[in-house]
Amino acid sequence: MRLKGRRMSQNVEDRRGLSSGTKAAAGGGILAVIIGIVMSLLGGGGSGGGGIDLGQVIGAITQGGGGLGDILGGKQADATYEGETDPTKFTPEEQRLDTVCRIILGSTEDVWKQVFRENNLGEYTNPTLVLFTNSVQSACGTAPSSVGPFYCSGDQKLYIDLSFFTQMKQQLGVEGNDFAYAYVIAHEIGHHVEYLTGTLQKAHQDMNKVNKTKANQISVRLELLADYYAGVWAHYEEKNNHSLEYGDLERGLELAQKIGDDWLQKQATGRAVEESFTHGTSAQRKRWLNKGFQTGDMRTSTFQIANYEDL
Repeated sequence: MRLKGRRMSQNVEDRRGLSSGTKAAAGGGILAVIIGIVMSLLGGGGSGGGGIDLGQVIGAITQGGGGLGDILGGKQADATYEGETDPTKFTPEEQRLDTVCRIILGSTEDVWKQVFRENNLGEYTNPTLVLFTNSVQSACGTAPSSVGPFYCSGDQKLYIDLSFFTQMKQQLGVEGNDFAYAYVIAHEIGHHVEYLTGTLQKAHQDMNKVNKTKANQISVRLELLADYYAGVWAHYEEKNNHSLEYGDLERGLELAQKIGDDWLQKQATGRAVEESFTHGTSAQRKRWLNKGFQTGDMRTSTFQIANYEDL
């Protein structure tokens, strides 16, 4: 991607390298964000190097694991952080990825303000990107890096450990490039868009009314819609800035292929269990990402497809 000289978002909390203490929040409440199981919204395979243990993840699926709230015990908490992040402690590549993330976040802010305005969707409010290492405290609970990037509607923040991008290449075999990184961020922003439009809340309510298989299907619709919204962002990013270069879209689609439920489950266990899918197949994820990119149409939604098999 052509990103040189682009605006960087200021809506970033850099918690990398900081120690944290937590205190229980007053009140409580249910988890408002659906992250399926912690196959991560964009998680990888393997158990080494702090990556996701796919065997453990598949076990969570087949044994009825739910959203991040299930993994974290459904607790909400406030966090306090000690010290300040020292940029000099990070490698040149880590500092570059920090810059890329801030630029992409800034782009999503510009695009979604435009899209919301053009589609009479009300005001788009910017989420905050939290950069962290090892583990992080969110309004949805404490999460280790192994859950991968995630969005928490409880505080309207998306959380990313930049080491995920290295794992993406090493564990998933996906060639890292800035558009693939942008897809990771744009997908999480897609969940924020779902939250702002009320789709996320309604889906969560509906999931509580149906059996596990039906709930998983609703989760798939949410995830594919976030992929679609990532494509919508890319559509406008290219239209407004002509930033995509040859092969960029293909790298994003390659990543979508490698994070499909069927692909990940086959890598972990040698087979795929369709009833346990929470994020969609490789073919579905590629299709909806590409559809969003090609059309840029906010009138389209995965929840408009009556027959689940037609997604």
